[in-house]
This record gives sequence, C-alpha cells and structure tokens, in this order.
Amino acid sequence: MSSSVKSSRPATGRTGQARTRLARRAVADAARDLFLERGYTATTVEAISEHSDVPPATIYRLFSTKLGILKALLDVSIAGDDRELSLQGRPEVAALFAEPDPEKLLAGFAGINVAINTRSAAVYRILVSASGSDPQAAALLATYTRMRDQGQQLIAAALARARALQPGMRERDAADIIHALMSPELYRLLVIDRDWPPERYEKWLTSTLIQRLLPRGEQTGLGGGEERPVPLPEYLVAAPA
Repeated sequence: MSSSVKSSRPATGRTGQARTRLARRAVADAARDLFLERGYTATTVEAISEHSDVPPATIYRLFSTKLGILKALLDVSIAGDDRELSLQGRPEVAALFAEPDPEKLLAGFAGINVAINTRSAAVYRILVSASGSDPQAAALLATYTRMRDQGQQLIAAALARARALQPGMRERDAADIIHALMSPELYRLLVIDRDWPPERYEKWLTSTLIQRLLPRGEQTGLGGGEERPVPLPEYLVAAPA
C-alpha cells in the first residue's frame, strides 16, 4: 500500500477524497478477508490495520467502530457500489415501481433480489454470526431486516394499488409471501446449501411470486420456464382468522 494511504493526516480537495476512498476500500477489503477467515469477534481493528496498511486512527476516523466497517461492507454489497444513494432511490428500482405489467414488476424485483443476495450473502452471514454475541450487531441485523421488510411491502402495495393481487388476498399477506420468498435465508438454503445456480433460483423465484400473488388469468407465463413453485406452508398463504 502506498504511503498516501498510510498517512493519518486528513487531506483536502480531490487528492484528499481519493486518499479517503482508497483507504476505505483497503480497510473494507482487509476486514472482509479477516472476518471470513477468523470470524467477526476474533478480528481486531489492529489486525485490520496491519492487513490494510491503514493506521488505526484513520480506521476509527473513517468507520468509528469495527461494526461500522461491517456495516459499510454490507451497504456496498447490497447496493453494488459505494454511491450515497439509497436502493429505492436508484433509477432501476424506481422504474420498476412505475411498471404497469405486474409480471414484469415481479420479474424485475426478483432479478434485483437475486443480485443483492449474490453480492451480500457472505457478508450477511458474518453479521448474522456476530449478532449471536454482540448486541450492537444484533440491533444492526434487526435494522436491515426492518428495512428489507419495508422495501418489500412497497412491492405488495404497488400490486394492491394496481388491483393485481389474487382475489381475496390482502396486501399484508402478499407482503408476507414476498418477505419469505425473497429472504436471504431462502437464497442461502437453495443457492448455497443446495447448489442451485443463481440463474435457476431467479427463474424459480419469479415463477413462484407470479403464481402465488397474481390472479390466474393475468399470468402469461413470463416467469415460467422449467421451475415450478414449491408449496408454501399454510400459514404463509392463508389469511389469518
């Protein structure tokens, strides 16, 4: 690593921004490798400093805490880059909420969901593991789960506004189904544990969302293919009494 990263003195202007970005990336890369190799708890900021060639003082200035490094890793993994732009504020996501065809809407969000899970699966498991012993990590995990739930509720709301849900299906029930099918846990079960290629999972996810949520007469086969939906537990598909 160059001496420009090693320096802990703040810099200004474009040169300073470049140094900061370089340092953040070096720390994030080193932390990811160490978290995966040693585990979150056993990895210290000092070890991250040694592997990244960035002084501890700079790491604390950039990320505040070790958990801050993990959060930054997960944020970039979810978004796909380090731009300060929320997922819902990204043009490709906003365009899907304006999509009038409910099958295309679900297919689009299935693709985004699979891309996010493919990028973030390893880092997400680090957070899940850390949450078992670190209350702050557990709180961060709960925050991500809540944010994911809120985003997926918007998909159900878009379908409900378009009157595209199956007869008798409530918006809340649709949101529950979307939340379960698009969960990181289900992605891990099928793609990582059962060795499904992400492309197969995306086709299955699209087909299952369409067949579980949309009226039969509105299903044109866009999400078809070879995959057939797996029956869901009754508590996910039946409206509560």
